[in-house]
Formats: sequence, structure tokens, C-alpha cells
Amino acid sequence: MIELRLSTDDLSRIGFAYSPLTEVAASLHMLAGGRVTPVHQRWLDLVRDRLKGVDLELLRAIIPARPLIASFLFVGADDPRTTVEEQLSVLASVDPVWVRTEMETVWGSDPMPPQAARVVALGSQGIQQIAHELYDYWLAAIAPFWTRMRSVLDGDLTHRAARLTSGGLGALWADLHRELRVDGSTIHIDKPQFNCQHDLTGSGLRLVPSVFAWPRLVVDVNSRNQPALTYGARGVGRLWDQDTELDEGEPLGALMGRTRALILSRLALPLSTTRLAAQIGYSPPAVSQHLAVLRRCGLVSSWRAGRSVLYQRTALATGLLAASQTDDVPVRRLHS
Repeated sequence: MIELRLSTDDLSRIGFAYSPLTEVAASLHMLAGGRVTPVHQRWLDLVRDRLKGVDLELLRAIIPARPLIASFLFVGADDPRTTVEEQLSVLASVDPVWVRTEMETVWGSDPMPPQAARVVALGSQGIQQIAHELYDYWLAAIAPFWTRMRSVLDGDLTHRAARLTSGGLGALWADLHRELRVDGSTIHIDKPQFNCQHDLTGSGLRLVPSVFAWPRLVVDVNSRNQPALTYGARGVGRLWDQDTELDEGEPLGALMGRTRALILSRLALPLSTTRLAAQIGYSPPAVSQHLAVLRRCGLVSSWRAGRSVLYQRTALATGLLAASQTDDVPVRRLHS
């Protein structure tokens, strides 16, 4: 059992952040274990060829299939605008002693593999090499899908904000993760392999929704990072659904026009106008006009999330899409 004890200051400093680097680490941890969950199998099918130019041997030595992931891989997640470049810049300048200590902790009583031992022995130069290899992996395996992953994270953040607004912290904790239970100002995390208590002492707590952490709850209470709980975001199960592009001659495209049909096909997950426009290759003003029409027709719903307005197709629109994609209608698949 892990216990996190929160002071009054900690309770007032609970916030959310996105961590692209955590997605890198969590997906590599999954690959190292050789047990890709069915939810992420299609992602692996898409990236398998992309990974041929990545030094997976080194990365699996840094992020092996063991109970712990090194804390230096969680640096720099400050808010939902965090970029992987910002995080890797922080990582490249961390204390080499910390990296060595973390790697020794990860491997425990087992010897560190030669690949990991070599870069750790290089100190700052080795850490920069790790950062470069992580970035190569990011470009191959995560970056092509980051927009759609961000859509899932945005949807989760909207849900959490609504629960916090309507029911306070109690409602926020209630469905965050099945391993988590809150008693007053103490968070209990059901991890039988660990037995430790941590006083956060005013440092606050970051809640980090994640695609590849699912279904795990990852706890980082290293003194060099702000304490953080990384949990599986809602909507991950729909993330890798096949995308389809409807031709003008297909039923729904013929009914409402190819552009509006294409917009509906992309709105299984929440998207802002800007992100949707980038995905389908249209200007944001043009997409905004189509969204307005679809919203008036009851095919799209919208809500505000921070500075953005997110759009998602309604159940009615999903039904129309399903009805239009019959077996005798050819569907072109788009690959990310």
C-alpha cells in the first residue's frame, strides 16, 4: 500500500498536466514486457515498421519490463501545454548521479544491461544520448498520433473538471482509478508490492491522464519531481478505431456533402476546430462553418474546455455513419 498524505496547501495545489514523455515511457514499458493490450494492438500494427530505425535495445535497457520506471522519465510535466521537446530538454540536463541511482533502483539486485551501463557511465553525455533515442522513438511511434491522443486527454480533462465543479474533490477521486481510495486528506493506493508513506508537505499534486499508462496507475513521488499520479484517460478504448474517409459517391457523402461526412467521421473523439482542420486539411474558418451547420442539425455537440471549444459527434451522427458503411459500400482507410 502506498499512502500520500496531503496538507491543506497540497489540496489547494492539485492540478492537471499532460506528459508526452510519459506516453513514450509507458508505451516502451508495455513493449518491453511483450504484452501489448488488445486496446493498443492496432497502434502496434501501425508503428511496427516505423520502429526499425529506433535503438529499441538501448531503450528496453533503460525502460525494462520491471515494476519500476525511472523517475527521470517523468520530468517537466507542468500543465496541459507541455511538449515533449520541453521535457527532453529538462531530461538532457538532469544530474547524472540521479540517473545512475534511478537505474540501479529499477534493476535492483540484477546487473544493469551493458547498453544501460554504458550510457550511465558516460554521465551527461550518456543522458543526452538517452534523450536523443527517446526523441527518435517519439517521432516514430507517438508523434504521428499525438493529435488524436490529445483529443482523448482533452476529453478526460473536461470530464474531470465537470466532476470537480459539481461534486468537489470527492467526486474527482471517485472514478479516477480502481486502485485509489481517499480517506480525508490521505490517498491510499492499493499496490501490495509496496509499503510506504509520503508526506507531500505543500508541494502539491499533478494528475496526469495518459493513453499508454492504461490500465495502470503510476505513482511518482521522487523528491526531484512534483508528486504526480498518472492514470488511464477515459476514451482510450475508442482511440485506435479505424478511421474512414467517405467518398462523394458514398451514401452519407452524397446526402450531406463529402466535407461534412468527413468531419463526422473524425469526431468520434473530441476535437477543437483547429485540430480538426489540421487533420482533414481544411482551413479553420471553413471547418467552423460546417460545424455550425452540423450542430444546428443535432449531429455535433460542443463544450468549452479552457480556451478551446471541443466538438464531438452525437449518437444520431454515429448511427448515420454506421448505417452508411454497409458491406457493399467501399470504404477507403486512412493511415496516420
